[in-house]
Amino acid sequence: MAWFTDRHFFLLAVAFYGLSTLYSVFLWRKGFRRDEWVNYFLLAAGVALHTLAMTERGLTLHSCPVNNLYEATTFLLWALGLACLIYSLLPRFKFLAAFTAPVLFTVGIFALMPSLDPPHGPKPDFSNWLRSLHAATILQSYGAFGLAAVAAGMFLMQQHDLKFHKLRALLSLLPSIQRLELITLRLTLVGFVLFTTGLVTGAQLPRPAGDAYLADPKVLWSALLWLVYLELIVARLFFGRSTRRFTLGVAITFVFLLLTFGITNHFSGLHNP
Repeated sequence: MAWFTDRHFFLLAVAFYGLSTLYSVFLWRKGFRRDEWVNYFLLAAGVALHTLAMTERGLTLHSCPVNNLYEATTFLLWALGLACLIYSLLPRFKFLAAFTAPVLFTVGIFALMPSLDPPHGPKPDFSNWLRSLHAATILQSYGAFGLAAVAAGMFLMQQHDLKFHKLRALLSLLPSIQRLELITLRLTLVGFVLFTTGLVTGAQLPRPAGDAYLADPKVLWSALLWLVYLELIVARLFFGRSTRRFTLGVAITFVFLLLTFGITNHFSGLHNP
């Protein structure tokens, strides 16, 4: 099956994300009173195909496949999808798939644009353990931030429905807004710890002579994200920022991460040697 490339696997994954999105719309219309396992298995099939795509690309390059905008975007989506599957196994998180699938499908369609996957230049070396730890913690933090944004979106929907006395909020089986706020905060904290670990390990990696760590666009972008998430956490925990402003900030920050991740990766000399 040499003709079946990693992009074909990813195309099939996006198709399953699309089916999951359609089923999610059905769940939204029914107020989440239907069983979620069909949607879970649709999303699981998409993530399985996505994993095959990432594995095939990685084996072809003999490196971690985050070398251009297509690879960086698909790796980010894979981390988010895998994290969603794990958390959705918990009873109070089972509706995450209905909110995560549209994100995976929409960004997946964007990632399929041919211009995002130009021919490769020199391949970066991801072989040593420190680089692997750096990549793993950073990508896991993105997954946690993505799920926090999904939970934040669920919170904002619930709050809107309750504010306007919509029956859907009373009939819905979504977690309470208090639990959604706690979920958002905890996932943001987990993502922040992982992100901090990834930045610290990244600073210890060997660099070409003359390349300043703090002058790299991706490092500066990461430092900005770190400060934004730190401000969100500190303002919520110690200065009493309202839950609505906190969850809105978490959602907006992750959208910013999605929109700018590939651009900064492209212009990063440390990530594109």
